[in-house]
Amino acid sequence: MERLEGDGVQVDKRQIQTAVLGSAESEEPLLLPLEAIELDAFRHRHEGDSFWCGILLGGCGGQLTTKLYTDRACHFAHHPDPDGLPHVCGRRARGVSSADHLYVKSAAAAWLAGRGERASFEYTRLDGAPLGSVVDVRWQHGALRVHLDQTVVPVWDNGMEPVLGIMVPVDRDTLIRRWYVHRIRLDSEGTARRVRIGTEAFARPVEWFALEECEVTERGLSTPAVERIVRSRSTPPPTRRPSGNGRKAPDPQARAQVLLRRLEEACTVGAVVVVNRVSSALAAMDGVDQGTRTQIDAALEDAKVWLVKQAELRRQMFSRLGDAVSEGNVQEARRLLARVNAIAAHDRTDAENRTAGAAAEFLAALVREQEEAARKLNAEAEAEEEARRSKARKQMDAALQVRASLRALRRQRRSMPQADKRRLVAQLAEAASMAGDQLTPSETSQIGVWKARVERERAPAPKRALPVQQQSDRGRPPKARQKGRLEPGKDEPRLHHQVARGDWYRGACPRCHAGPGKACVNDDRVGPGTARQIPHDERLLRILKTRKTKPRPPAPRRERRGEQSGGSPARTWHAMDVTCPQCDAAPKARCTPRGTHHERVQWAREFTRKLWG
Repeated sequence: MERLEGDGVQVDKRQIQTAVLGSAESEEPLLLPLEAIELDAFRHRHEGDSFWCGILLGGCGGQLTTKLYTDRACHFAHHPDPDGLPHVCGRRARGVSSADHLYVKSAAAAWLAGRGERASFEYTRLDGAPLGSVVDVRWQHGALRVHLDQTVVPVWDNGMEPVLGIMVPVDRDTLIRRWYVHRIRLDSEGTARRVRIGTEAFARPVEWFALEECEVTERGLSTPAVERIVRSRSTPPPTRRPSGNGRKAPDPQARAQVLLRRLEEACTVGAVVVVNRVSSALAAMDGVDQGTRTQIDAALEDAKVWLVKQAELRRQMFSRLGDAVSEGNVQEARRLLARVNAIAAHDRTDAENRTAGAAAEFLAALVREQEEAARKLNAEAEAEEEARRSKARKQMDAALQVRASLRALRRQRRSMPQADKRRLVAQLAEAASMAGDQLTPSETSQIGVWKARVERERAPAPKRALPVQQQSDRGRPPKARQKGRLEPGKDEPRLHHQVARGDWYRGACPRCHAGPGKACVNDDRVGPGTARQIPHDERLLRILKTRKTKPRPPAPRRERRGEQSGGSPARTWHAMDVTCPQCDAAPKARCTPRGTHHERVQWAREFTRKLWG
């Protein structure tokens, strides 16, 4: 699979760590252990369960299996397709946090149900945000919008209280104005993720609590830290005592020093709203001595200069943001927009609002383009995969047709008419060209044998050549033929019947130059093997010519099994008498692996035909 990062395309090699239980539409998430020893216990615990690449995870809806490794992290993997090809999935989020939105819904539903509230949930996709970026939680007396990442900018005054993930930025002025904001994080515990709620206030670290420690109040979500902050800011002043014993009013000198320290701290952290507020309080302060007034005037002058510099920096930042959008600089626009939303969200002018809005729209359009490009890439990949599967299916069909044709030819090789046999072999050759690598070497060899056999049967039978000596005697009158040579005829015995078997290999062969005691070379392919079953006619003629006595009449013929070399020929040769040309099984040995090959039977018939005419 592929995913988009920035402006380019990169191969996504991440492994799948989360799944859902039961079905593709399930909302019950599951986290796979990364260690092999933990995965064994996980498999035992979920022996009867099925794992799915859930639709709500952005997955394909296919079934998953677990992969155990000892040298790397364990992970989920898709089952292979029915045709054995790799599975294609367009899921983008695959890590440990890819199912956090399902864990948030499950935990929030149980938490609200324990407090007598029934909630509805929605995985909102604002501005083209990916599935799971935002989770809306609504119940009768309140609503929350959970931002698990910073894709969608929080909105503070739309009736839904934001709960921000740990990577979502928030500006200081928002913290000061709202007193606090809610945070959320999910911690891995075994095969689940536990929700923890945090409270962040200005100049204070985030305090984290389990969801069970939080409550639903008239203000919405409340943690123990929120209760302390609210109490500290809403405690009424103490009741005044009678004038005789009453406390004195705060000393203006001391209050001025407190405000001066607060002004200095606000300038240090860059809180523009606080600087303006404290400056107004110092300018309106009365009852201070001349030294304190001089100190206040100097601090106000420094604050004024600081505010001018901050205004200039703010103007430059918005200007750079506008330039980044104009130039199409995605990384710079994303960085500057996050900074503008963090430190310059207050008192914006119309021009600043237009610049920030244009940047947000630019980034949202980019996200939409990336998703569209990803969809096109997935569509192209699926089209290529479908084409490959279609080709594989056609090859499989052609291979099945080839096997069916071979079976038909083997079963009806004797009874099938020649025309039908030629047509079937032609179809066999065409199907074999489409089958590709789906055929085994044995099937390819059988196809070649059948094609050669059909061509041989179609061609006219060649005339049998006479022995060399008989060719030399052509045209001579019978009386001119040498003594001892026999007139070829139907009733005359063949040469190997006129010579005793013990004398066949007494001398050398003038044709193949085989020495005494050696069988003749099978140079004319009469019978199987490299050696002839009977000597060449030239060798037998030489023996007959050198005899001084009259050739004795041939002995009665008997049926014998032939041998590989130098054996007495039989009138009829059977399959077990010859070497199999398909598997090279020796005479009297069985063919492997499934009995006698058809080619061996044909060899025996062909040899008998050539030997006896």
